Amino acid sequence: MTMRHVRTIPYFRARPGFCLPKVRTWFGEHGLDFAAFIREGLDEAVLLATGDGMAEALVRWAHECEAAHGQ
Repeated sequence: MTMRHVRTIPYFRARPGFCLPKVRTWFGEHGLDFAAFIREGLDEAVLLATGDGMAEALVRWAHECEAAHGQ
């Protein structure tokens, strides 16, 4: 998972993407390093291990993106 996925996921607003300040807060609440995520991305297993629905949605979106680009 990368910031590209966070910024492009279809969401509840007219614009795609999750709210970045809330994403930063979410990372802190789950003990994850947001700065490292920005630099390096994050393995989907780490996100799924949180058990959070938003994380699951992000993983699904990343898979859709990769499938659409033949990866």
